[in-house]
Amino acid sequence: MLARTADSMFWLARYMERMENVARLLEAAQHMSALSADAAEWQSALVAAGCDQGYALKYDTTTPENVVRYMAADRDNASAILCCLDQARSNARAMRIALTRDMWDAVNEAWLESRSLPPSAFAMENLPHTLDWVKRTATRFRGAYAGTMLRNDVYWFTRLGTFIERADNTARILDVKYHVLLPDYSGVGGMLDYYQWTSILQAVSAVRAYKVVYHGRVTPWNVADLLILRPEMPRSLRSCFDEITENLDRLAEAYGRRGECHRLAGAAASRLRYARIDSIFQQGLHEFLTDSVERTAEIGNEIAKLYLL
Repeated sequence: MLARTADSMFWLARYMERMENVARLLEAAQHMSALSADAAEWQSALVAAGCDQGYALKYDTTTPENVVRYMAADRDNASAILCCLDQARSNARAMRIALTRDMWDAVNEAWLESRSLPPSAFAMENLPHTLDWVKRTATRFRGAYAGTMLRNDVYWFTRLGTFIERADNTARILDVKYHVLLPDYSGVGGMLDYYQWTSILQAVSAVRAYKVVYHGRVTPWNVADLLILRPEMPRSLRSCFDEITENLDRLAEAYGRRGECHRLAGAAASRLRYARIDSIFQQGLHEFLTDSVERTAEIGNEIAKLYLL
């Protein structure tokens, strides 16, 4: 496969996944701010998405309306939902021949719908409906490629893009409570607001999964355990890195070579496989998640060096 084809498929999947995860960050912020009426919840969403510096260049204060506008529709923000959809469609159009009909329809129809979205779609009263549309769009795309693509290198690069992005965003959305609300070295696990942890579960569609696995009341260590270490949870870091290593192994077998990305991904997967949630809390949840974001970025860079340049 040409490097530009691999690159386009990798980033098509990443942008579709990022679009959904920005929507989930906004959803988490909206849920938590409804409980606390605190602007710090919106600031934490900006920091978790890596948008805080760009936002500060445009706005002097943090308000829900401005945060939503910047993270959802601002063309100056490359990670905004509509910008991600634009980039996904651009990659899909460039590699139209590598996509199945269902994949192209999922991306292109969503892009056409986005062209006609009125500004009121991102007003606070309409935000839940719009974010649901974003999540449905991403789910349709994943279902299209899972159900229609040949299991070859095109598919493996698409899967890599999905799970690199998901691992990054799972760590970020779980960390959203700590980026702004607690100092870097504050103790984790004290008098936490359990309703806010429930809001995080709602944002990643994991409330039912939590009840099935843990049965009891929501606790921060169980939420963290579900989203970090449980292999059966499709958004957990453990599940994401299992998928990353599996798809990298398939590419190594197909192309007959391995690189630094394989070593780093294997090390990260092993770390998660043998970790214990009490040890993670003793280390510091915020520190562990920050380290996970950095490791994921490094693996993505090494994949690009080996396959995409």
